[in-house]
Amino acid sequence: MISLGSRRSPHSMSNKTASKRATAESAAVTPMMAQWHTLKRANPECLLFFRMGDFFELFFDDAVAAAAALDITLTTRGSHGGAPVPMAGVPVHAAELYLSRLIRRDFRVAICEQVEDPAAARKRGPKAIVERAVVRVVTPGTLTEDSLLEPRRNNYLAALAEAQNTLGLAWLDISTGELWLQPLPAGTLAAALARVSPGELLVPEHLLQRPDLFELFGDHQSILTPLPASRLDSANGARRLMTLYQVQALDAFGDPTRAELAAAGGLIDYVELTQAGKLPRLERPRRMPPPGASGAAMEIDPATRRNLELTRTLSGERKGSLLALIDTTVTNGGGRLLAARLSAPLTGIAEIKARLDAVDYFHQAANLRADMRAALRGSPDMERALSRLSIGRAGPRDLATIRDGLSATEAIHIILGQARDGPLPADVEADRRRLGSHGTLIDRLTRALGPTLPLNARDGGFIAPDYAVELDQQRTLRDESRRLIAGLQQRYADLAGIASLKIRHNNVLGYYVEVPAGQATKLIGPEAQADHLPFQHRQTMANAVRFSTPELAELADKIGRAADKALAIEQALFADLVGEVLARAADVSHAAAGLAGLDVACALAELAVQNDYCRPRIDDSLAFDIIGGRHPVVEAALRAGGGAFVANACDLSAAQRVWLLTGPNMAGKSTFLRQNALLAILAQTGSFVPAEAAHIGVVDRLFSRVGAADDLARGRSTFMVEMVEAATILNQATARSFVIFDEIGRGTATFDGLSIAWATVEHLHDTNRARALFATHYHELTSLAAKLASLACFTMRVKDWQGDVVFLHEVAAGTADRSYGIHVARLAGLPPPVIARAEQVLALLEQGEQAGALTRLSEDLPLFRHAAPPARRGPSPLAQKLAATDADRLTPRQALELLYELKDLAAQDG
Repeated sequence: MISLGSRRSPHSMSNKTASKRATAESAAVTPMMAQWHTLKRANPECLLFFRMGDFFELFFDDAVAAAAALDITLTTRGSHGGAPVPMAGVPVHAAELYLSRLIRRDFRVAICEQVEDPAAARKRGPKAIVERAVVRVVTPGTLTEDSLLEPRRNNYLAALAEAQNTLGLAWLDISTGELWLQPLPAGTLAAALARVSPGELLVPEHLLQRPDLFELFGDHQSILTPLPASRLDSANGARRLMTLYQVQALDAFGDPTRAELAAAGGLIDYVELTQAGKLPRLERPRRMPPPGASGAAMEIDPATRRNLELTRTLSGERKGSLLALIDTTVTNGGGRLLAARLSAPLTGIAEIKARLDAVDYFHQAANLRADMRAALRGSPDMERALSRLSIGRAGPRDLATIRDGLSATEAIHIILGQARDGPLPADVEADRRRLGSHGTLIDRLTRALGPTLPLNARDGGFIAPDYAVELDQQRTLRDESRRLIAGLQQRYADLAGIASLKIRHNNVLGYYVEVPAGQATKLIGPEAQADHLPFQHRQTMANAVRFSTPELAELADKIGRAADKALAIEQALFADLVGEVLARAADVSHAAAGLAGLDVACALAELAVQNDYCRPRIDDSLAFDIIGGRHPVVEAALRAGGGAFVANACDLSAAQRVWLLTGPNMAGKSTFLRQNALLAILAQTGSFVPAEAAHIGVVDRLFSRVGAADDLARGRSTFMVEMVEAATILNQATARSFVIFDEIGRGTATFDGLSIAWATVEHLHDTNRARALFATHYHELTSLAAKLASLACFTMRVKDWQGDVVFLHEVAAGTADRSYGIHVARLAGLPPPVIARAEQVLALLEQGEQAGALTRLSEDLPLFRHAAPPARRGPSPLAQKLAATDADRLTPRQALELLYELKDLAAQDG
């Protein structure tokens, strides 16, 4: 019996409701439906996929919910309590497709399989039913099938636990076997969850009663799976880990806290339950230091991670994100590793430099890089294949994946050996050693597996000829019998005088003789009886009649027994091959990790070459000096459209560690802020960066206050969201942090907003002392440069050209004289009367004291007249075009094109 926590899903009934219903419905029902009710009671929160032949059937509320979610037919079966029983089904061969749709809709599904041969059930009596059992519960965090997973993204199952007033987080990917632990100091939960981005989060029920923690779950509230506190117990967790890894102490795992042990134990317990006792192979747990500790990952809060669009855009898509741009890996394992590194940039200088050395090595060796990427491109996903093998959910193709992946390691050994003219960088050498040597296993898998492999081992036909003598003998007997059947068909056709007579096969009748209906009398009429023909009538169809003969039955029995023996031998050989792979699972796992590491290094080197990135200088100073920096994603988009990105420098040295950036809308302030934050992330990920040169002192935490939207679910206005983000920064940023502020105080009264922005700049400068970029339209803030020693004013350059504004997208020292907001409003298409009136109001406000100006404006509100037409500030574009045209030199085609262009200009001119 599998008993899981109640998923916080709108689709599931409560345990009590489902249990009462199943109990009531189990009375006076057929044995098979009684079996269904028993299994449903054990899995009340799940849709029950009940195996019946070639279909998974669903009944009662399960059928109604599944039919609506999957858009499949809802039918009925029999009756219960005088009412028909709702029923829906999906074919077994397409079950994964339907499972993926249900999981995306927040359902969990219990897979109930037939665990007994129907023939064995019949031996127990004519009314006996086939034994069934739930062999697995499918939840968002426990997926293993490739069709249900994103190939280049980890699917983490996480657990949160509390012990001794501290929190611990554990997360694992059941599809790859990696397991992580981390202690969480107060205030770091939201950032940790944003970094891990689990598909499912296990939480003790009592923690959900704490408003402070429930609030911190943020966007992850929809994936919570509450569990009883007893399932997340530290003592039980310690025992679980020691039993699983066969150790007497846990010191080798980094001396985890009790909260971490509780979380890890809860994870392992949950996985074992959902897999019906089949625990997948798990790597030894790795411990991530707590935020702020030596060697910890750069902390990036959820708002910053979202606003910078590191792995997903604001719309939730991978395309358009930083990860989508830099991911040039050629293997799925490499893609997952790169995503993990980008989500958790390093703070350890030695580790960062080691990664950069690996990238630099392949950056300087074009031929070697090309050869490596060509060899890696043929490497399949061994990590996920190994996981499926460990839980008995694999097929022959997974063995081929292991074979081909290990073969790639042999090729890479040769490539690195031939190219070496000195010692390899430390990370490259470490990955090379992880590849190992697997000649024996590769040879056996190569000899054993045939050229065409089925998806499932039960289909047979995957063992190569000449691998097993006994199997070859049974196949020969089977195939020879099939040739005898072909000869028997010809003999029967001659005997009966029916040229169209055929011997066919199906799963119901087995082998049978079939003749057209019009010829059937030759086999069952008086003539047939007189000639003593051996045909026995079996079935009459609309257009054909089917027969059997004793000779055909005997031959069919031989074929069946030979085929069954051949399949049984193949099943045994498959189990033996799987056992050999699992016996070397650690070596295979290390090889997969080595391939992924080499793939990432080569991919980042390729990225740097293609996009002219430079190697950053990383140290423990507080420097942030960028020469010719560029926004990687915006630059790529401009290049694709034939444009060019304007590079800018950024020097946050001690004398100017806070930049106050002013300038008009659309001039590029937000892009400049974001690009420098992305440069820090890329550098500490271990990547080259889009710049001419970069010197970055390690950043421990990255904060942003960029853009804002309301959060209606939590009752927060846009301004409140902005203030919460600002409070996070001002309360947590340190001298080693990097902060970007893009406007603050806009969602309230002007003077309130200015006051908040003023105080924020002072706090950043005097208290946090962080390296910061602060963009604003409050030009009054520039006067702080005279007061704050380490604040410098910079602006985005613009140029007035014949009444229009040209954005140069260049950052220069100084301040902006105006914001050009009305110009941007004109570009956005505001009606000309509105633009004209805005210019009048602006001119009046700029003349002097604002209170008096506002009074005069209110007395002169143009309520009952149209606004005056906008004053012309020079020749119109239409007049300029006409003045520049030489009519005598126009061809007829040019004249027609000019006429259309003049019409467009006239329409724009109003």
